[in-house]
Amino acid sequence: MHPFSATRPPRLALVLGAAGLVPFVLGAMGLWVTPEAWREWVMDELLGYTAVILAFMGAIHWGLAMRADEASDKAPVQLGLSVIPPLLGWFALSMPLQLGIPLFFVAFAALYFADIWAVNHGLAPVWYPSLRKPLSIVVIVSLLVAWASTW
Repeated sequence: MHPFSATRPPRLALVLGAAGLVPFVLGAMGLWVTPEAWREWVMDELLGYTAVILAFMGAIHWGLAMRADEASDKAPVQLGLSVIPPLLGWFALSMPLQLGIPLFFVAFAALYFADIWAVNHGLAPVWYPSLRKPLSIVVIVSLLVAWASTW
């Protein structure tokens, strides 16, 4: 079976994806349970990791564009989708927390829909949304929990 036609994510992708959630969940919860003197550091680490993962997720679209047929009109879209996430992450880090954190969760949500677009156009494996959806939900909920700690 061709890997693009499989409907279930590979086990390793599931395990590594879940492992990648650990800093999101621990960071978000840490903002509520750590001593106040540590909370700024926890937030900085959480948002730094968030920006790195957003850039990583964008880079997936670069890789998909590299696999696309050069004559395809989809490759330029994929290339655009690859550079927007890291730019949004960089911009979000420069903003006050009350604005930067929502920009992060909007960027992750938008990236999920970009991933669906890639699948619908045959550029990403069919199983990709079933991996990305639960991961995206946990990331966004973690960022909402972190954002709530700023009010």
